[in-house]
Amino acid sequence: MKKYEGLFILNIVGKEDGVKDIVDRISADIGAAGGKIETVQKMDKKSFSRVADKKHVSGFYVNIIFEAAPSAVKGLQGKFAMNADIFRVLLSIATATPASAAPVAVAAAK
Repeated sequence: MKKYEGLFILNIVGKEDGVKDIVDRISADIGAAGGKIETVQKMDKKSFSRVADKKHVSGFYVNIIFEAAPSAVKGLQGKFAMNADIFRVLLSIATATPASAAPVAVAAAK
């Protein structure tokens, strides 16, 4: 199983109170595909800088980090593409930050 990061832009036009329900359904879909949710980060509603459709001028952003088999992720992408509550989704392999990587101080030139 690999660790994935999913950035979801939810279509909440007319249903601002239903964000929790939509996130719960996304989490249930990931679990049904054999995935394991690690974190769910609800960001906020943001306006789009480039509006592709006048019906969608903003969206609610949610970041979900989960583990799943690569074959399950392909099925999830298709399922999320058909969900009317999800405006856009980007699934990518999560990058691991090494624990030993610490910021290095750089001395200023005199």
